Amino acid sequence: MFHKTKRKIVFAVVGSLLVLMAVTLTAIYGINKAVLQRENIEMLQTYAERYSLDKQPSSAADGKPGSKPSEKPDEGAGAQSENPEPPDAWREKKEPQFQLSTFYSVAYSDTGEVLSVNNGNNALQSQETLLAIAGSILSSGKTSGMTGSMAYLVEKRNAYTLVAMLDATISNNNQAILIRQMMIVGSLALAVLVVISVFLAGWIVKPLEENDKKQKRFVSDAGHELKTPIAVVSANSELLRREIGESEWLNNIDYENERMSDLIKQLLALSKAENDVIPTEPLDFSKLVDGETLPFESLAFEKGKRVEAQIEPDLTVKGNANQLRQLVSILLDNALAHGTGDEIGLTLKHEKHSAVLSITNEADELSGEQLSHLFDRFYRTDEARTETGAHYGLGLSIAKAIADAHSGRISAAYQNGKAVFTVVLPIDK
Repeated sequence: MFHKTKRKIVFAVVGSLLVLMAVTLTAIYGINKAVLQRENIEMLQTYAERYSLDKQPSSAADGKPGSKPSEKPDEGAGAQSENPEPPDAWREKKEPQFQLSTFYSVAYSDTGEVLSVNNGNNALQSQETLLAIAGSILSSGKTSGMTGSMAYLVEKRNAYTLVAMLDATISNNNQAILIRQMMIVGSLALAVLVVISVFLAGWIVKPLEENDKKQKRFVSDAGHELKTPIAVVSANSELLRREIGESEWLNNIDYENERMSDLIKQLLALSKAENDVIPTEPLDFSKLVDGETLPFESLAFEKGKRVEAQIEPDLTVKGNANQLRQLVSILLDNALAHGTGDEIGLTLKHEKHSAVLSITNEADELSGEQLSHLFDRFYRTDEARTETGAHYGLGLSIAKAIADAHSGRISAAYQNGKAVFTVVLPIDK
C-alpha cells in the first residue's frame, strides 16, 4: 500500500513539473515567436517605406518597367529612396539589425505584370523562387505573416502592389536552438527532481508506514493473547453446564464467546495475509475455484438459491492454495449472505495475461461512497450494524489483502441492479 503511495507522490510531483515545464516552454516559444514576427513586420514596414520603384535597376532589355526583370541583384541601396523618412526611436535601435537583414521584393502592376524583382544583395534566392513565393502570398489574400522561413508584407500603392519579404532563417534557427537548450536543461533538472522526489516521498511516508506496522503488530499480538481467555471461558462454560445443566445464560455466553472466537480468527487471518511472506507455487486456479464452489452450491440450495458457474479450464496462477481458497470462499459467502436474488453468477476466464474471477449477485443499490469503502476494515453497508452471524466487515479486507499479496487486484461495482466483485490475478507463464 505504501509503495503505491510513494509512487503516487512521485508521479504527482513529476507530472506537475512536466505540465509546468510544457506550459513554460510553450509560453516562451509563443511569446518569442510573436516578438520576432512583430520585429520582422516592423522591419518590413521600414523597408517598404524606403522602397522606391523608380530606383530599381532597369532591365537589360529596354530599361522600361514591365519588361523582363534584370537577372542582376540590386546594388547597395539602389532599392531605397534617396530621402527616406527620419528613423524613429525603434529604427535607431534596430538600424544595425535592419542593415544586416536580407530583404527581397517583387512589384506587380495593377494588371498583374511583374515590374521589378529584388533578390537581395547576396542573391540567396533566385528570381524564379521569389516569383513563386510572391505569387502564393498574393493568392492567399493576406497582407502580412510568415510563409516557410520568409516573413512578408503586402502593400498596395497607387500604381503597383509591393510584396516585401524578409529572410527569417537565422532568427528561426536561434529560436529553435533556444527551445532545444531549454529542453535539455529542463530534462536534466527534471531528472534531479525525480531523485529528490523519491527521497522526499520515502521520508513523508516513513512515519505512516511505521505507524501502520505497529497497528498490524498490535492486532496480531492482541489476537494471539485473546485466544487464551476465550478458550478458558469456553471451558468454564462447559463445566458449569455439567454442574447446573442447560441455561439460557450459558447459551448466551457460548454464543458470544463463539462470535468473539470467529472475530479473533478473522483478525489473525487478516494480519497473516497482510504481513506474512507466504510460500507460493504454480496452481491450477480453475480446479481450485471449481473445488471451492461445490460446497457453496449445497449451501445456496438450502437457501433457495443457485450458483451458476462458468469456469475456463487450465488457468494457472502462482500463489498460495490456502489463501486463494479463502479468497474465493469469502466472495461466495459474501454473495450468499447479502444477495437479494436467487442466483449467484461465477465466471473465471483468461483476459490479457490474467485470470479474471467475477462473482455477481443481485443486491440493494450501492452508492459510490459505499463502493469506495467496501474493502475497509470493519466496514458494513448496514450502518446500524443490526446483522447477526459471523460477519464483522473483515471478510472483504482479507480478500483484498490476499489479492494484493498475489500481485493482483480486486474491485467492486454495481451494475444493472447487481453487485459485481472482480479479482484479477497474473497468469503464471
